[in-house]
Amino acid sequence: MAPRLQLEKAAWRWAETVRPEDITHEHIALAYRIALLACKRGTCRRNCKGNPNCLVGIGEQSWLGEIDENTFHNIDDPNSERRDKNTFVGLTNLGATCYVNTFLQVWFHNLELRRALYCFQNSRAEVHNMDSDYEPRTICEHLQYLFALLQNSNRRYIDPSGLVKALGLDTGQQQDAQEFSKLFLSLLEDTLSKQKDPHLQNVIQQQFCGQFSYVTVCNKCGRESPLPSRFYELELNIQGHKNLTECVTEFLKEEKLDGDNRYFCESCQSKQNATRRIKLQSLPRTLNFQLMRFVFDRQSSHKKKLNTFISFPEVLDMGPFLEGKDEKCTYELSAVLIHRGVSAYSGHYIAHVRDAHTNDWYKFNDEEIEKMEGKKLQLGIEEDIAETAKSQTRKPKCSKGYHCSRNAYMLVYKRQVEEDNQPETSILVPAFLQKLVDQDNKKFEEWCNEMSDMRKQSVDKGKAKHEEVKELYELLPAEDDQSYDFVPLEWLKKWLDDSTAIKEIDNSHFLCSHGKLHPDKVGEAKRISPKAADLLFGRYGGGPRLDRSSLCRDCVAQRCRVLRLKNQLNEDYREVTNLAKAALKSDEPGFWIGKTSLRAWRQLALDQLEEDEEETKHNNSKVNGEKSSSPGNRADGCKGNNEEGDGEEMKNFNEDILCYHGGLSILESDRRLVSAEVWNKLRVYFPKAPEFTQQQHEPCQHCTRLEKEGKENEALNRMMANEQKTSLLNLFQEKNRPTLQKWPQETDVLYIVPLYFVDEWRKFIRRPAKGNPVSSVGNSILLCPHGGFMFTYDSMLHGDAQHIALLWPDEWEVINKMFLVDHSISIRKMPDTTQDNSGVCYQTQPDLCRECREGFIFQQQRDMREYAQATVYVRKVIDKTTMIKESAPEFSVSGSDVEEEREEPKIDGEKDPDFSQSEGGAKRQKLDETASVSTTTTTAASKSGIRRSTRHRKLRGEKALIVSANQTLKELKIQIMHAFSVAPFDQNLSIDGRCLTDDSATLGSLGVIPESIICLKADEPIADYAAMDDVYQVCMPEEGFKGTGLLGH
Repeated sequence: MAPRLQLEKAAWRWAETVRPEDITHEHIALAYRIALLACKRGTCRRNCKGNPNCLVGIGEQSWLGEIDENTFHNIDDPNSERRDKNTFVGLTNLGATCYVNTFLQVWFHNLELRRALYCFQNSRAEVHNMDSDYEPRTICEHLQYLFALLQNSNRRYIDPSGLVKALGLDTGQQQDAQEFSKLFLSLLEDTLSKQKDPHLQNVIQQQFCGQFSYVTVCNKCGRESPLPSRFYELELNIQGHKNLTECVTEFLKEEKLDGDNRYFCESCQSKQNATRRIKLQSLPRTLNFQLMRFVFDRQSSHKKKLNTFISFPEVLDMGPFLEGKDEKCTYELSAVLIHRGVSAYSGHYIAHVRDAHTNDWYKFNDEEIEKMEGKKLQLGIEEDIAETAKSQTRKPKCSKGYHCSRNAYMLVYKRQVEEDNQPETSILVPAFLQKLVDQDNKKFEEWCNEMSDMRKQSVDKGKAKHEEVKELYELLPAEDDQSYDFVPLEWLKKWLDDSTAIKEIDNSHFLCSHGKLHPDKVGEAKRISPKAADLLFGRYGGGPRLDRSSLCRDCVAQRCRVLRLKNQLNEDYREVTNLAKAALKSDEPGFWIGKTSLRAWRQLALDQLEEDEEETKHNNSKVNGEKSSSPGNRADGCKGNNEEGDGEEMKNFNEDILCYHGGLSILESDRRLVSAEVWNKLRVYFPKAPEFTQQQHEPCQHCTRLEKEGKENEALNRMMANEQKTSLLNLFQEKNRPTLQKWPQETDVLYIVPLYFVDEWRKFIRRPAKGNPVSSVGNSILLCPHGGFMFTYDSMLHGDAQHIALLWPDEWEVINKMFLVDHSISIRKMPDTTQDNSGVCYQTQPDLCRECREGFIFQQQRDMREYAQATVYVRKVIDKTTMIKESAPEFSVSGSDVEEEREEPKIDGEKDPDFSQSEGGAKRQKLDETASVSTTTTTAASKSGIRRSTRHRKLRGEKALIVSANQTLKELKIQIMHAFSVAPFDQNLSIDGRCLTDDSATLGSLGVIPESIICLKADEPIADYAAMDDVYQVCMPEEGFKGTGLLGH
């Protein structure tokens, strides 16, 4: 089928030769494309929107032919959640609990521990019977139940939230896995030690506890001082080592004690040089090696991960390491715990565990469990996760029977025993636990059945819909020369899309202004047979029905007229241009046309024709001749010529000579006369344009009167401005102005007015014709509600100077004559009678209102400390005076966007739009008992607040950050870290010479106010930007397992 534009042109090609009044039914049918051939299946890859008869590619492909039942539902097969035969059960990751899951799987596969745990008894379990309900409450009870589920559950994976909740762990925060292992075994040992059964009391010691001694030997007398100790795991340093044997050897190596570290020998009764080493006395059945991959980096002051390759054997002989025993002590590798990731603060934990029954190796990755091929451990892709561009090292070759890992952080070895002493591998779940497991399995089976029923219902519903669609789709095509209906294409697509709820048929948006089918909407509708339409409207409802009687003749005629005018436009443009050049005869009637309209009439006509072409029933575009506001509107009610003169802002023809009152503009320069022949040709394109004849239409009388009054007012304003400027010339030119810093000798009194009054008055003097004259002086804004003055002498010297203007006495007399003054405010220089040195003081009239002044200062200080989304500037310095010349690489600043420095244009005579300023530091200031202030105290006055200007000029090495008063200093340091690449612990921040050290304090409490400049001095920048993730994580305080059940809470 031809493209959509070609179909559009073909549908209206007849309009070139047919006038609107000559349109027939055949032309209307062509416009609505009734006779277009319907597309056949296989010929269109997608639906032809330009062809209302094309019913291919609307979603019918999925309903015709064979149907896959899985397409009728989005419910996964519940059997996929079922545990396969001879497989293990996984554990759900609750957010960041993968470290818990790995240890639970390792401990579950310790058969002796599991068997002993099943024997754990409590008072509630002893009275429990098969008919009563029992729910685990304590940590040990939850662990029992979890192990029972791991053993006999029908689920592919189970939820450990019961145990995790009992432990009080934060599921969203990843904790130290090694610390969790130690604390959990300690908790378990403490719980089991309270049991009556001696085997239960000692099961943790038997399984995991070994003994060694710290033996110190005096170099002088040779006396040995052993200090026995127990261990549950051996913590091995891996830095600088290649295999497990080297790590164990270093753990047991001899240490010299000399110098300040000498040992006090009880035999010698003095400090002596000595040696100290660890001697292994006995080893447990399960030997845990903790590989110390997570270490504290002194340079960066945070933890980091060592990605060192360590080789370890499948069979380990610990005999050579035991002290004084030649017996063979052989261990087999039982589990390897893996940490994926390069950071010590993030990553993922998995476990490789050997099955004690079959000796097969399995990889436990939360819910997913994978059996390794053969009987050998296969670490696989886990060793590729930590590869980075900076730490790519070749994996060393491993001998047979050995494995290499850069991510293993714990190795679990089981002691080999003789075949006669092999422990029993079959473990029975106690009846009270099995009952809980059976109940959970029953719930799971019920859920599976419910999901299966829902799948079946969806399939049955889909099959019924399939038959309906096949039946109706065959009825959809309308036959030639027969009746038909139109329905929306989008509705048909949703009807064929089973995943979308089917609504009633809505044809209302297809209607034109005449209530029929708009010809431009036919591409969004499909023509179907009346029989199919009756069935669809009968089942789904809706309307209105659009049949063959709904084809709109008026819209087709209008479109035909528009197309013909567009074709004729270029020819008429040349003719109108030539006719307009000819002079108008004296006896010939003339018509007024706007000059801008005449220049731009072709573009206006083209725009109008295109609007008419795209017109719909919801057309909100303006009709030619409507009143419209334009940038060219004049204040006197007339519409002036567009300043650019290109007519780009015009919407309608002849609007440039319309005034506000709808009459002819009084500006003759904006219009010209044209002949009736020119006007008649233009009227064809602009039938609703306003018409003004030379003989019948006079310029608007309202505009004429307003123009006359405006000129009179302008003359009066100019006279007033000249008089005021002459009388107050120094005030206007800002010359010879009095100041409080250097009181003038020729007067003892100065008068005060708001600076805002002076600024507005100067604006009027500069442009009297553009603004209104200033008639009054509002001094009340400088007074409190009690009529007292709001500013002190000191404050007017500094921060509050931006609110006031000082006047000479003679200027005040002129102000009183020319303006209405509500209150008189003055400040007088007087001798200070309280001092012996003939000092002076300054008295305001009205007097200072102390109560309101204190409230004003307090509110200012409060506002400065309760800000939100304010800007502060961080300046990186090398020392106290030198600015750093090269800023750090740009990071995308999260939590604070760097503010764009912008310079606003300043109007002549206007001051900076500064805000109110505070009176000094963080403490609330106390006022003097009297309003007079001695000049001797002015030198000790507090410094004014920092000026809050939008035109702070940033220096190199300085960046703007967006902050709030309630955020902490630690959060600000994180923002600075992203902006300057300086870790928080390397940041030394100060403001006005004060060091900012309390990370938990808010910026408001630290005196950081908007527009503050914070100096940043970095101790030593981090060179490795890849480690910034660790820095970000360590910024938040590590709570560890504080407050959890692991610490007895």
